[in-house]
Amino acid sequence: MKTLVLMRHAKSSWDSPGLADHDRPLNERGREDAPRMGRRLMERGIEPAVIITSTAERARSTAALVAGELGIPTERIVADERLYAASVDTMLRVIRSLDDRLECAMLVGHNPEMTDLATRFSRTIEAMPTAAIAVFSLEAASWADVRPAMSAGPPAAPPAAVAFDAPDRTHEREW
Repeated sequence: MKTLVLMRHAKSSWDSPGLADHDRPLNERGREDAPRMGRRLMERGIEPAVIITSTAERARSTAALVAGELGIPTERIVADERLYAASVDTMLRVIRSLDDRLECAMLVGHNPEMTDLATRFSRTIEAMPTAAIAVFSLEAASWADVRPAMSAGPPAAPPAAVAFDAPDRTHEREW
């Protein structure tokens, strides 16, 4: 069984119009929401062995804030340029290339790709707002075998469990 955690970066700032998209930082709400979501993961006992993040500043900051709440050392955060402006197929290639010794992995990226990928794993997720997290328990022995249910090829088994949370949702004890 593998656990895949997808997270859209927290809310970013638009205060500097001349700043390149890649360099936009988190705004105040984003700096509050990212650690909040990290605490929610911790409350549920979800600790990724690795956090793979887009190289964009807002995604890297989100990953660092979540990791800080989970007590994950910075060397377990990997910035991967493939996740910036990535297609769903590219994100799936990143997932499928993960080391099989990892039982739980987290990707931090952008919309619309995060929503597109999450909805391919489960139709119960309609959108990934900023700082949203989707957790999928997958019946796969190898990351190379991970396929969303909505994909070409042999039918994929649906996730054994799906959990979704976002900062603006009423925080419930059970996902």
